[in-house]
Amino acid sequence: MKPLKFITFLLLSALASLLALPANANLASALQDGQHVLLMRHADAPGYGDPAGYQLGNCSTQRNLDEKGKKQAVLIGEWLNSQGVNSAKVLSSPWCRCLETAKLLNKGPVSTATALGSFFDDMSLEKKQTQNLEKLIQSELQGNQNKPIILVTHHVNIQAFTGKVVNVGDMVLVKVDKNGKYISQQTYPSPSY
Repeated sequence: MKPLKFITFLLLSALASLLALPANANLASALQDGQHVLLMRHADAPGYGDPAGYQLGNCSTQRNLDEKGKKQAVLIGEWLNSQGVNSAKVLSSPWCRCLETAKLLNKGPVSTATALGSFFDDMSLEKKQTQNLEKLIQSELQGNQNKPIILVTHHVNIQAFTGKVVNVGDMVLVKVDKNGKYISQQTYPSPSY
């Protein structure tokens, strides 16, 4: 093979191998750089809002994951494995649909954080809750030893923080500054279920 053809062949081969990589190949490394967190909307929980009189400590009074939502959460966990995210620090909203989603990801122990709780019932709390989310992110990134951080929350929280409207199970890789404030994002749709 002539040198020019060989170089062209090598360049085309390298380009083809790069194109064969999944678009999300850098998710795991981004989540270990101390500047990114993964915000995730809970998996499918049929309905809209919560029933009147629901109680956070009583899952039977809330809108919860159905079998489809449980399967979706497991698939998301498997997809994260395929992206190199095998374990993570997982924090969840105290709502049962978020907690169950977080546990079904199978990435390690799950802790609750009130800063991830929904303000859907009282939109006047948006600014305060978003500030609390920023503080949570700042604190978690400062105290973290390069372990991915996954925050399972609600669509209103994600939209208030990033400006992005997400569907159930969608994930948003968010880059933040040293104060936990939003800089940029990349969205990852939920795997098909």
